[in-house]
Amino acid sequence: MIGEIGQIALILALMLALAQTVTLAMGAHRGDGGLIAMGRMAAALQFGFIALAFASLIMGYVENDTSIALVAAHSNFDQPFIYRVGAAWGSHEGSMLLWVLILSAYGAGVALFGEALREGLRARVLAVQGAIGAAFLGFSLLTSNPFLRLTPAPFDGAELNPILQDPGLVFHPPVLYLGYVGLSIAFSFGVASLIEGRVDADWARWVRPWVLGAWIFLTLGITMGSVWSYYTLGWGGWWFWDPVENASLMPWLLATALLHCCLVLEKRGALASWTILLAILAFSMSLVGTFLVRSGVLTSVHAFAVDPKRGAYLLGMIGTLTGAALALFAWRAPALKTGALFSAVSKEYAITLNNLFLVAATATVFLGTFYPVFMDALHGDKLSVGPPYFNATFAPIFMALFVLVSAGPMLNWKRDSLPGLWMRLRVPAAAAALVLVAGILIFGLRHALAALGFGLGIWLVLGAGLAPWRRWKGAPKGGLWARVRSTPLAVYGLVLAHAGLGVTTLGVTAMEGWQSQAVAAMHVGDRLSLAHRTYTLESVRQVEGPNYQAIQARFEVQGPFGAHALSTERRIYPASGTPSTAAGIAVGALGNDYVAIGEAAGPGALVVRAWRHPLVNLIWGGAFLMALGGAVSLADRRLRVAAIARTRAATSLAGAAA
Repeated sequence: MIGEIGQIALILALMLALAQTVTLAMGAHRGDGGLIAMGRMAAALQFGFIALAFASLIMGYVENDTSIALVAAHSNFDQPFIYRVGAAWGSHEGSMLLWVLILSAYGAGVALFGEALREGLRARVLAVQGAIGAAFLGFSLLTSNPFLRLTPAPFDGAELNPILQDPGLVFHPPVLYLGYVGLSIAFSFGVASLIEGRVDADWARWVRPWVLGAWIFLTLGITMGSVWSYYTLGWGGWWFWDPVENASLMPWLLATALLHCCLVLEKRGALASWTILLAILAFSMSLVGTFLVRSGVLTSVHAFAVDPKRGAYLLGMIGTLTGAALALFAWRAPALKTGALFSAVSKEYAITLNNLFLVAATATVFLGTFYPVFMDALHGDKLSVGPPYFNATFAPIFMALFVLVSAGPMLNWKRDSLPGLWMRLRVPAAAAALVLVAGILIFGLRHALAALGFGLGIWLVLGAGLAPWRRWKGAPKGGLWARVRSTPLAVYGLVLAHAGLGVTTLGVTAMEGWQSQAVAAMHVGDRLSLAHRTYTLESVRQVEGPNYQAIQARFEVQGPFGAHALSTERRIYPASGTPSTAAGIAVGALGNDYVAIGEAAGPGALVVRAWRHPLVNLIWGGAFLMALGGAVSLADRRLRVAAIARTRAATSLAGAAA
């Protein structure tokens, strides 16, 4: 019965999505408040029915209802409860249901809490959102139904992919999807504005919180995925330029560009057409990521690699949604006003260059990700594009971008001067140069790039602090604290986000420049030396998990600051016979000791891989700091309150005129 409830709820949600699209489009065109109200109600009800369907699927997993084919394929009685719940989105069909749930939640949010929006704009945004929802609900019901029945039902099911049986993977997909799917609102706002033919500062002020919220979740989701792969896969890395990793990075890069563009549009009324284009492309990259995960065209540890027919459906959907939006953009964009002019030395110009670098970085990632697909389709050549390509293309672009990150906030709007900019930036510039020179002198020219990376990290961290300092300096005696308290939260958010980028840069530089690795076949009692540390294999024993068997190796690590123990496991899951690795990691302020065991290397011996990862935790600490900066900025209500005030003022004037 649970499956039937979910199935009926999904069908009703599809009908409501279609009704939402039609009634709101007609209501906005005719100015019919009744139709618009019906459409908003349909958006809220659609979310309710999809939530009911998703709850039904989770209940099927909790009760281990193996008559539901999806449950039978991804869960069994021995699987821990948390992973039975997480299995609800650990498959293609279940994660697709989560996708449409989050999509409908964003639409319901606009319907229920978007009273500050112009009625016509709000209706058109929801109409576009409804069309996206209808397309994905149709995809789910027609090609990826999560409620198909098995007759007869097996006594017990299979299991969730063992590498997904981890707490990080329970939370990582929902958080990532909140970012991925959240960019649909930016897309809907962009298309709605093109239909209206109106893009202004109020539009930017309304859309920016939605984009910022999606950016925060996308940042957190990418970071959580990186942490998970680091400690679960046993490969000793934090980023591999895997195609599906790239699929999450591309919309993040474009969302970052979009956030900065919204600021220019809001403050100066400039870059209107470019902002709309970024809104379209950012969500299109999210759709591309969905296609990569589900089409089977690329092999990845993250991919579902399902029926290519589903990939064809998704490709058609992407082509239709993106193609229609770009065609509308080509038709309407020339009529959009671009706003005020600005000089080549100004905040607007710096943000424009920032955008160009971010788009160029996205293009290099896109090319590196899809080049093997193109070559396979055209010539049948099986190629792979790995870190060397991205290090040679993506890294230089980002290094140039980092210079702008600290310079941009120090520039004035409309017009500034280079001498004035230099006076504001001379302290972080001098510190970065000092770090660069010291790094080369200490470590030699072969580490010049690493020294440059450290210099850029210091430049970003110190440059971030200049934004509030520029407001505070020159305060009268006793007035500094008043200025600190009156500084908008958005300024503090900028400081945290830009400093977080600098902290991540320091961590990446240390990892790429100074990590060390050793591999050996070890017996109990053997020792391995690495980076002034000695790994001693103390014991090897069999252990039992709730649904797996494992060989556990225990090491003593003697280092410069004392000794500590590490345990690592090689697990086998009997239900599927799938192996996985649980790495042993000792986390420290200056870096991590990391060890993982592999297959047997002869009687009584194991293959042991050990790494020393200097400052690796700064990578994720900086990323979480960036997300925190976004959250602090989102808490700044000044702009949204101003938007509501402007809307109400406009409504009052219209009423007076009538």
